[in-house]
Amino acid sequence: MSLPLLLPLLSLVALGQACLDPEEAYRFTGAVCRLTYPAALVLNEKTTRVIEAAFQHAKYPSIEGQKGMMVFGKVSYGLHNLEIHNLSIGHSEVELHAGEGIGLLISNVSAVFKGTLKYAYGSWLIRVSQTVDFEIESQIDLGVNPKLYCRAGKVAADTSDCFLTFHKLKLILQGDREPGWLKRVFTDFVTFTVKLVIKGQICKEINNVANILADFIQNQAEQFLSDGNITINIGVTSAPVITSNYVESYHKGLTIYNGTKAVINGSVFHPSQLTEDHMLYFWLSDGVFNPLIAAAHHDGRFIRNISGAELMNLFKTDLSTEMPASIKQILASEAAVLTAWSVSVPQLWNVPDGTHVKAVAAVELSPGVPSADIPSLYFETEVEVSVQTSYADKKLILKAAPVKISIDKILQNQDTIALEDALVNYLTEAVERIGIPKVTSYLEPGLTALMDMQGLNLFDIINPEVVTQNGYVVVRMGFGFPHHLLVEFLKKTLV
Repeated sequence: MSLPLLLPLLSLVALGQACLDPEEAYRFTGAVCRLTYPAALVLNEKTTRVIEAAFQHAKYPSIEGQKGMMVFGKVSYGLHNLEIHNLSIGHSEVELHAGEGIGLLISNVSAVFKGTLKYAYGSWLIRVSQTVDFEIESQIDLGVNPKLYCRAGKVAADTSDCFLTFHKLKLILQGDREPGWLKRVFTDFVTFTVKLVIKGQICKEINNVANILADFIQNQAEQFLSDGNITINIGVTSAPVITSNYVESYHKGLTIYNGTKAVINGSVFHPSQLTEDHMLYFWLSDGVFNPLIAAAHHDGRFIRNISGAELMNLFKTDLSTEMPASIKQILASEAAVLTAWSVSVPQLWNVPDGTHVKAVAAVELSPGVPSADIPSLYFETEVEVSVQTSYADKKLILKAAPVKISIDKILQNQDTIALEDALVNYLTEAVERIGIPKVTSYLEPGLTALMDMQGLNLFDIINPEVVTQNGYVVVRMGFGFPHHLLVEFLKKTLV
């Protein structure tokens, strides 16, 4: 390979791995997710659970220090074994700050911190030291302004803009709510240090949990789009865009099959293709679907054997053309079997009237056992259908209408025969009236089961719509946050 050819290839590799500005990233984007402000409010309902986890999971270090006092001289103290109890959260609010980040305000966080206080004071003549149990009653408002950015192809969160406002911080020694003057002196100089430690650890843990949650969601999404040898890389092409009305992320959507990764470098995406009147949008390019279909074809997913009562019932469909004698003869065999498969990689493209799929399929109808008297029938058909897709009652619904059907080759016992009008007309009608509905009847429950296996049926999806346009499809919906996903996250990450 010549150097002039190698350099642009290397630059493309580097570009594919980098995090780009959104305008540059559009053409490498296969999938887009837009989450509008009403959806952010739904997600915010679960924010308190994550914040609770951050408080409870935080590791609070021992606090040690010294304080010079006129009467006692230098007082040394240490707060150890700090633990949190009786945590409750009052209210949570969320805002989207255009071009900046997400604003979260958690109000009225009430908690009790318990531990052990060791203190000592005195001089070389007399020294007093003591260990007492303590409680710290607190009431806090927590504000976090996460900024989302792109890191190693994933969305990451920067929550360094984190602040705590203490409305109450009361130190109680040995359960004494009315301490004497000696105990009260500790409150004055310990309280400030405690505030700093609590703030530092809580904000640190929130940042940790936010990034664990971001990774968890992206890993869940990647698992949802994977099956067997087929996976999809949904790494982001740029940092998410935040406006006052929505958060939008841009993903590669590259199919990976047997170590080979698809390429998208001419995406038709533009933000104007999505509106803001639904809670959640998924934009998917034809460039995502076609490599996925190709992988399924090469993986042998598009092959089916039909026999027995199922085969007999298929040919009970009333057709306007008479069944040829050769087919009647095959079906008379109790061991008759029909095998159908894709000859070449099917093609898919979206247009406003639906999703169009063109495929060349092979069909073989045989008596099931070798017979010189009953020749098998093989034919190839090129079929184009227009598909309308919907989702209701947790089931995928496909309505396929034929656009074009042609019979291109007919063989009997592997010998080519003439394309006689009667046989061609019968096979054409059989493909339309029997074949296409049968394929749809397999795809609907098959794809539904595949999505349910990944947990889609656990989501509360509200009024989903599938809208096709030139080169892409938009899925828009309302939703309820899947409680099971939050529970699973908390179990896996905060044990």
